[in-house]
Amino acid sequence: MSEQIEDKSISRRDVIKVATAGVAASTLAYMPSTAEGMRRVLGANTRIHTGHVGLGAQGSTHVRLLVERKQETNTEVIGVCDLYGRNRKENAQRAGVKDSGITPEFRKLLADKNIDAVWVATSDNWHADVAIAALQAGKHVYCEKPMCKTVEEAFAVYDAVKASGKKFQIGSQGCSDMKWHVAKKVVASGRIGHVVVGQGSYMRNGTVGEWNNYGRFDTDAGPNATGDAHIDWETFRKGKGPKEFDPDRFFRWRKYWAYGSGLVGDLLPHRLHPLFIAMNLPTDGLKGFPVRVGSYGGLYVQKINPKTGKMDREVPDFINMMIDYEDTSLMAMSSCINEQGWPDMIRGNKATLYFGGNGVEVKPERAWADEVEGSVEPVPGTGERIETHHDNFLEAIRENKVPNANIDIAVRVMVGIALGEMAYRQNKTFTFDPKTRTYKSV
Repeated sequence: MSEQIEDKSISRRDVIKVATAGVAASTLAYMPSTAEGMRRVLGANTRIHTGHVGLGAQGSTHVRLLVERKQETNTEVIGVCDLYGRNRKENAQRAGVKDSGITPEFRKLLADKNIDAVWVATSDNWHADVAIAALQAGKHVYCEKPMCKTVEEAFAVYDAVKASGKKFQIGSQGCSDMKWHVAKKVVASGRIGHVVVGQGSYMRNGTVGEWNNYGRFDTDAGPNATGDAHIDWETFRKGKGPKEFDPDRFFRWRKYWAYGSGLVGDLLPHRLHPLFIAMNLPTDGLKGFPVRVGSYGGLYVQKINPKTGKMDREVPDFINMMIDYEDTSLMAMSSCINEQGWPDMIRGNKATLYFGGNGVEVKPERAWADEVEGSVEPVPGTGERIETHHDNFLEAIRENKVPNANIDIAVRVMVGIALGEMAYRQNKTFTFDPKTRTYKSV
């Protein structure tokens, strides 16, 4: 098992050697004769061509941001893929994608050798399949959270990343908010003592019910529609759920277990990944994996859709998780029926870290006040922005760096998410053994 999780990615020195050899072999034939020609060649050599699989609300946001910032990031969207024709058409028009780069079949998009990096923003049930295929096709991958649906899929993606040597970024943009990295430095310094527990929450509230309030919902679309209104329902549902087309399941898929994970997969990752970083949890060897996961909550309010009068969702509207690691714990809560959450903090036996304003505050425990000095550590940067997370991923590709939300963090957090979903649905607590990659209920 230790060999399976060894990082086998090539070094930056190796990349430079390969690149230098390639340039030397082709310079005489392709060296431009003017300064303007040289500028264009250098730009082409550093430009990153992107392909996008899944073009719903979040996937379209990624395309829009990259198009708006294409000069700044030196990127170009050249491929778009979605099971719904209107999503393909609108994003292709936005990015100026040629007809040859528009497809409903993700493997066709991945066959384009000009694509360097792929954004995966499908429903959760397709994340692993698309990400693995992209890695095997030699693409870098930016994958929306959650990384996948199951523990088994998590390790399949992990193994594919390690085998490919490509960069992988999970789309939890909070990981590029520097406050969590400042907190990590404080924790690593030992100032707060031994980390007892990290806690965080991601809360929402709304009158129409979560996931009913954003994104498109086209009543004329479906598997029997023609042209841009056509939806490939059979591929979307992946053999699960009803065979009969249900627009609510397609456009509001996060509410149904077959395609999504509700709050566990959509909102909790916004705290679980950043807290993993801030708590300075290890990612070497077999360390940093959960040893026990429990999950509690229920569907309390959003049971009936006010417009249809039918059952609105399968997933809970309130949930909390407890994740035990080898010698520390993490608590996370999420709701879409009340906005008042736990304050983000990390409790140590000597001091507690609080997140707020423009800094990370260290507050000593009374018993350790003579030893630990309180302070507010300044936080640089622009906070939690998708654009910043994009930049970090692109920089990792260009400079052979480790992304902020890399696969070693992603696989450990995903084990917790997958077991948390199982714990809630089966009303059980699960333990995990990283040596065998197996889990069992207790």
